[in-house]
Amino acid sequence: MSSLVCSLAGGSVGAKDGRSWNALSAGPQQRLAILRRYRRVALVGVSANPLRPSHFVAVYLANRGYNIVPVNPRAKTVLGRGCFPSLSAIPQPVDVVDIFRPPRFVPAIVDEAIQIGAKVIWMQFDIVHEEAARRAREAGLEVVMDQCMKVEHARFFGGLSALGLNGGVVSSRSWAPKDGSHSLR
Repeated sequence: MSSLVCSLAGGSVGAKDGRSWNALSAGPQQRLAILRRYRRVALVGVSANPLRPSHFVAVYLANRGYNIVPVNPRAKTVLGRGCFPSLSAIPQPVDVVDIFRPPRFVPAIVDEAIQIGAKVIWMQFDIVHEEAARRAREAGLEVVMDQCMKVEHARFFGGLSALGLNGGVVSSRSWAPKDGSHSLR
């Protein structure tokens, strides 16, 4: 697994190895605009297992007012919502296609997202596919790679904490107590 670093100036997370895909992926301002503008999110590869990260993302987004659409051919329901076997099986339009599948599956998902008229391809942490991203951008879709929609929402809208619950807005203030000790009490 690649080591991640967070750039506070740019607000992006990326691999330390300096991959070139950053030019293909939306920057912080575009990610914020996506989170504000689009509300219907197809979660491709979301798990019905509440212990899986994709399930936690689904819970978080649903609780923040997003209309989530589970896509997983092996699940019947996720969070009480019917699960679709593919993007093309979804009867209503989808704004964002949030991908939780390994990179080798991304090209087919992107092709399907283009066919259904999605607006955004969002690839979760450790999911990068430059060629699929180029095809999506050429088709007019916005692209986010190697980012978590839940983490980005929490970062922009004050929902960061150890458990992903609303802990208030991230501050630049020191976490150390005023007495100078460093215990967490």
